Amino acid sequence: MNWYGVSAIYRFEMARMRRTLFQSIVSPVISTSLYFIVFGAAIGSRITEIDGVSYGSFIVPGLIMLSLLTESISNASFGIYFPRFSGTIYEVLSAPVSVPEILLGYVGAAATKSVIIGAIILTTANLFVDISIMHPLWMAVFLVLTAITFSLFGFLLGIWADNWEKLSIVPTLIIVPLTFLGGSFYSISMLPDFWQTVTLFNPVVYLISGFRWSFYENADVAVELSLGMTAAFMFICLLAIWWIFKTGYRLRT
Repeated sequence: MNWYGVSAIYRFEMARMRRTLFQSIVSPVISTSLYFIVFGAAIGSRITEIDGVSYGSFIVPGLIMLSLLTESISNASFGIYFPRFSGTIYEVLSAPVSVPEILLGYVGAAATKSVIIGAIILTTANLFVDISIMHPLWMAVFLVLTAITFSLFGFLLGIWADNWEKLSIVPTLIIVPLTFLGGSFYSISMLPDFWQTVTLFNPVVYLISGFRWSFYENADVAVELSLGMTAAFMFICLLAIWWIFKTGYRLRT
């Protein structure tokens, strides 16, 4: 394992976060704080509790997951797309680093940034509502696993996109709506039976459900199923990345 090469990619990507501190850290925290004000205060005054948890506290895991998904995809996709856009990707491909080492550098940095943002948002949430974490270890597992999985997905998106519009269209038109419809601000048990069944086809439901369980032991689906779905999606992303590097799809052309 070429740890020097991995470290070089990782440190370069992390340095970009320090150069764009407002966009990388401050902006997501401000956006999430606005969600707390709007949903926690306005809607929370009408919906006092869900499954024995105050509404303001109930939406915390969903808001963290919303930021985690969008930031993981954004950081990873931009990290690999910009070298393709500028042509410096060929320096990476010709360097003595393997595919796993490239992934460790790019995806590791994107996941690290997302986990940092998630931790900051969790700390910020304590200023608005009371939060209890029943299973802190499992909370950390879901946080890191989700960050890595969607950083891998963002890496795929950054390779697939051939312009800046495509780079942003998937997070904006697919990921954010799926997150909003995945139980971020409500429990799917509140829906009619038909829509509960439809919602189960939304993969984000399993992420939010498992993450919320680690806080309040409330889950819309089994925790084991949440972990299994996340691991399965990670495996699919890894398989797709392996195929891309094997065939050179959008990398050598």
